[in-house]
Amino acid sequence: MSAESEKPRVTVGLELHQQLETKTKLFCGCRPALREGEPEFRFYRRLRPTQSELGQVDPAALFEFQKGRVILYEADDRTSCLVELDEEPPHALNREAVDTCLVAALVMGSRPADEIHVMRKVVIDGSNTTGFQRTCIIALGGAVASGGKSYAIQAVSLEEDAARPTGGTEPVVNYSIDRLGIPLIEVATAPEIHSPEEAERVALAIGRLLRAMGRMKRGLGTIRQDINISVEGGSVIEIKGVQKLELVSKVVAYEAQRQAGLLRIAGELRRRGCRAELLREELVDVTETLKGTSSQVLRRVFGKGGVALACGLPLFAGLLGAELGPNMRLGTEMADRARFWGRIGGIFHSDELPAYGIVAEETSRIRDKLGAGSSDAFVLAAGPRENVVEGLRAVVERAIEALSGVPEETRGPNPDGTSRYMRPRPGAARMYPETDIPPTKVTEERLARLRAAIPEPPEKTVAGLMERWGLNKKLAEEIADSDFLELFRKLASETKVAPSVIAVALTENLTSLRREGVEVDQLGEERLDETIRLVDRGLLAKEAIPEVLAWLSKHPRSSAAEAVEALGLRALSEAELRKVIDEVLRQEREALEPRARQAASQLMGLVMRKVRGRADATIVRRMLEERLR
Repeated sequence: MSAESEKPRVTVGLELHQQLETKTKLFCGCRPALREGEPEFRFYRRLRPTQSELGQVDPAALFEFQKGRVILYEADDRTSCLVELDEEPPHALNREAVDTCLVAALVMGSRPADEIHVMRKVVIDGSNTTGFQRTCIIALGGAVASGGKSYAIQAVSLEEDAARPTGGTEPVVNYSIDRLGIPLIEVATAPEIHSPEEAERVALAIGRLLRAMGRMKRGLGTIRQDINISVEGGSVIEIKGVQKLELVSKVVAYEAQRQAGLLRIAGELRRRGCRAELLREELVDVTETLKGTSSQVLRRVFGKGGVALACGLPLFAGLLGAELGPNMRLGTEMADRARFWGRIGGIFHSDELPAYGIVAEETSRIRDKLGAGSSDAFVLAAGPRENVVEGLRAVVERAIEALSGVPEETRGPNPDGTSRYMRPRPGAARMYPETDIPPTKVTEERLARLRAAIPEPPEKTVAGLMERWGLNKKLAEEIADSDFLELFRKLASETKVAPSVIAVALTENLTSLRREGVEVDQLGEERLDETIRLVDRGLLAKEAIPEVLAWLSKHPRSSAAEAVEALGLRALSEAELRKVIDEVLRQEREALEPRARQAASQLMGLVMRKVRGRADATIVRRMLEERLR
C-alpha cells in the first residue's frame, strides 16, 4: 500500500513551558538550579495510583504503575529540601513567579484570575516524589500574533518542573530532584494552527515574547513544547517534551503523516472485511518449531529457558510493514506496545520475515500452526512466558485499535522529529485540588503595579538592535531570539569588536557548529565572553572564533586563552603578517606580476591559508594592497 497521498489537514494546539528565573523554587526556599557533581544522598520510592474524588483511576497513571518500576531519587541539600522529598508540606506559592506569569498574561491580553487555586495533577512515572504535579491557572484568554494572524491563548498557567531522569536499569529508574520545583510558565494555545510551519512560527512568537520579559531561564532544557496534533478523521495525539524549536515543524509534519497512514490502513482493513471479533488472543507456542533456528535472538532466549509464542492477525497481510513515516510502521507501534506492557525486547512480524536468522521454512511452519492464510499476518515474540503473553495481548489490542484508525495516546519525540509511544492519554480523573496551599488573591493594585513593569515588545527590541548597533534585520532577530541578548549588549558596549561579528559568533557560528554535531550547548556565557574579548585584545582573529568554540565544547573546563594556545591560533603581529605576505609575493611574483592588481583575490586566499585563523582578513587585505602598490 502506497504511503503517498495528499497532505492531510492538520490541527495543532501548543503548550509551551518555560522555566522562570526566580530566586527560589515554587514551593520552598531552595535555589532553582541543577546540582553539580555526585548526589549527596539517594532514596527509593514505589509510586501507586489512587482513585479520584469520583472513584476513577486515571488510565495513564495505571499504565505507569503496571510497569512495576521502583524509583531511585538522587539529591543534595543545596538544591533540594524536605519539600522535594515529600517529607514536608509545600510552602506558600512563590510570589515572584506569580508576578512573572501575570506580566506575561497581561502582555498577551489574558484575563487574570481573581484568585489562584493550586491543583494536583496525578503523575506516577517517577518525575515527582509526591505522585502528582502542582499546577495553577493564572489567566484565561488572550492572543499572540504571528505571520500577520492572531492566535487565541486558552490559558496561562504556573506549575512546578519535574525531576530530571538520569538513567537506571529497569525496573529501577533514576531521577535527580534538583530540577523538581523550579517554576514553569505554561502558555496553551487554542487548536487554531493548521500547518507544520505555522506551528513553528507560533512557538517562536510565544518564546520570543517570553524571552523579551528578561525573567526566563536560558539554555537547552529550560524550554519545552507539548504539541497536540490531529488530522481530519484522526485523534488528538499529545507529543510531550519537544525541546528544540526547529523540531516543532518536523514533529507536526511526521505526526500528520503517521495519522494519515493509520487512517489508510483502517480504510483498507474495512475494505477487506476485517472485524474486531476476528482478532482474538489465541497464542500458539512455537518454541519447538524454532528449536533449531539460526536466529541469535531466539537462541539466547531459549538458552535462558524462555519460550516463543505467536498469534495470528487475520486480513492484516502487508499492513504491518506499511510505512507511516521514517522508521515508523504499524509493526513498529505494535512492538512499542509489546515492550511497554510485556517488558520484552520486541517482536517479529510476518511482513518482515524471513529475516533475522528466521528462514522461510520456519516462517511457513509458523503459518501452518496458526492456520494463517496468504491474506493474514502473524506476530512472534520470545522471552519469559508471562512477559510474552502480556506483550502479545498488547499487540492484539493495538491491532483492534487499527480498525478505528488513530488511537489516542501520549508520544515522545525522537531526535529526527518522529515520535514513539509513551502511554495512554490521561483522563479527567487526574486533577484534584491541592489542600496544603491556600488560594492567592490577585488584587487590582497588584495588577496596576505589574502593568507599569511590562517590558518592551520583541519587535521594539529588534528595532533597537538595528538602530543602536547597526545590525541587519536578520541578525537583530537572531540575537533577540537567542539566549545571549544581554551578553551581546554587554560585549558590544565594552569592546571594540564590530557588533555584527559578536552577533554572528553568538548565533550563526553556534548554529553551524551544532549542525556539525559539536555540543555547543555546553558552552557557558563565560567562555563566549572570553573568546570575544581575545578578539578585542588582538590575540585572536575573528575568523578563528568557530574553531575556538568547537575546541572549548570538548574541553569545557579550559579557558579561551588555552584553546588559542592549543590550536596554535595566536594572532600574528603586523610584522609577522608582513613577512608571510612578502613570502607569498616572492613565491608568486613571476606568475602574477603582469596582472598584479587583478591578482589580489587569489593572493588573499593564499595568505589566509598560510595564517589559518591567526590574522584578521580586513588587516590582511589592507597590507596586501599596500605591498602590491
